[in-house]
Amino acid sequence: MVTWSTSCDPFGLACRLVLALTSRIEPHASKVSFAVKAMEFIYAFVWTVSASLMLISVAVILFVGKIFIGKSANSPAYPPVKGTVFHQILYVNRLYDHQTELARTCPTYRLLAPYESAVFTADIRNIEHVLKTRFDKYSKGRFNLEALADLFGKGIFLADGEQWRHQRKISSYEFSTRVLRDFSCRVFRSGAGKLARAVSSAAKLHQSLDIQDLLMRCTLDSIFKVGFGVDLNCLEGSNADGVAFSTAFDELNALVFWRYVDPIWKLKRFFNLGSEALIKKHKKVIEDFVYEVIRSKKEHIKQQHEHDSIEKDDILSRFLVESKKDPDNMNDDYLKDIILNFMIAGKDTSAATLSCFIYMLCKNPLVQEKVLQEIRDTMDSEYNEQHDVESFVAEISDSAIEKMHYLHAALTETLRLYPAVPMNGRCAEEDDTLPDGYRLRKGDGVYYLSYAMGRMPYISGDNAEDFRPERWIENGVFQHQPPFKFIAFHAGPRICLGKDFAFRQMKIISVALLWFFRFKLVDDNKSVTYKTMFTLHIDGGLHVHPVR
Repeated sequence: MVTWSTSCDPFGLACRLVLALTSRIEPHASKVSFAVKAMEFIYAFVWTVSASLMLISVAVILFVGKIFIGKSANSPAYPPVKGTVFHQILYVNRLYDHQTELARTCPTYRLLAPYESAVFTADIRNIEHVLKTRFDKYSKGRFNLEALADLFGKGIFLADGEQWRHQRKISSYEFSTRVLRDFSCRVFRSGAGKLARAVSSAAKLHQSLDIQDLLMRCTLDSIFKVGFGVDLNCLEGSNADGVAFSTAFDELNALVFWRYVDPIWKLKRFFNLGSEALIKKHKKVIEDFVYEVIRSKKEHIKQQHEHDSIEKDDILSRFLVESKKDPDNMNDDYLKDIILNFMIAGKDTSAATLSCFIYMLCKNPLVQEKVLQEIRDTMDSEYNEQHDVESFVAEISDSAIEKMHYLHAALTETLRLYPAVPMNGRCAEEDDTLPDGYRLRKGDGVYYLSYAMGRMPYISGDNAEDFRPERWIENGVFQHQPPFKFIAFHAGPRICLGKDFAFRQMKIISVALLWFFRFKLVDDNKSVTYKTMFTLHIDGGLHVHPVR
């Protein structure tokens, strides 16, 4: 006789009926015993699953409650709600365009999160308020520090307070020196020459190439030489470790960004699963490479000391000298973070902008002709298309590129529509009210939408989405706009220190390429898309035909 402790349970009664029928059909005790055990197992399994589903449902309800309760979702005093932070998963492949669509109808809005809200704004007044007027009342925030630490560490992009001021002071001094400026120009011209030769090889064979990949390699070589005094030779493909480092760095950039749309990334990190396992893998490749750079640089400086001939052209050498004043805090980990921050600033931003610039020239051939004509008018007429690359790039002087106002305008217009960092932000350290009247609570993240701002009619006019370098030109001279209207290089006390260096590098490379080549898209009917990450990479690269 089979009895169940829950005799009133319908499923239990059904089991008893089945067993009774089974015992009549098959009287053998052993088979009846097997059937009893099978039904007991099925019964236990079903109830376990039911209990688990019930617990999951309760957890989901509590989690949803945590998102919405106490967030004043319907209060007009706070920015209007346009969903939760997890809605970003739905639009992750076109996130910046989705943000643009929202900003057109609502310049300041928020997404609800389990703790505080994430506020997004394309309002110039709000951006100036956060980045300048109330600068000391906003920080990177605890969540950003935790999410971004694997990419930025304690470098200048993620540092706050005294740590940021210390790095900013040293970096600001180094960027202002004539020695670094002259050294960087030599490096940029050398890199532009190598790049032009690489493109020339494809042009002679009438082959297409991924210009973004070449630009990424070129700028990586340049930033390592300027920043750390190291010749990577990634553009020429002769340094396998350097190429592996660059690949790992790009992958880490994308994977760390994924944390902003992945609600279980901390759980995955704890168990070392999926994207978090890949982050750990790529991070080790990067750190091993960087620590070797630091070790080699220290050995080089030691040898220079022995011969009384210390050279400090590169930025790392200068930081190493500075580290002797505070060796406990400015250790190898600290220097590693500084290197990685200069990496993302010097490699990704310039290469990404130049890639989008060439794409815009291909889509706007008249602009390409105007830029080329200005280059021809500015450079010495004795240098023609048949002249060798080395001799030509040697003549690309500061005085020459400073006269190229239309080139500067075309690069700036590219940055307006395709900012290298499409979104950035801070975190409120106390309750505050934005200039547009909306309130913030302590802990709210405030993100300004650089990509969306470039497309806003109330900022750039009704033709905001058109590529028009002329909007920056008046009487043939480039006209600067307020930094909080053109936010591609950040603004306020944390404005990008390398802005002038970036423009100098982009102009030198542009002049070298456009003097020798015109560019056409492999598929002119295909619109490029971006890969959603911290910097705006063209997804799948930019494939072009270079024509001499």
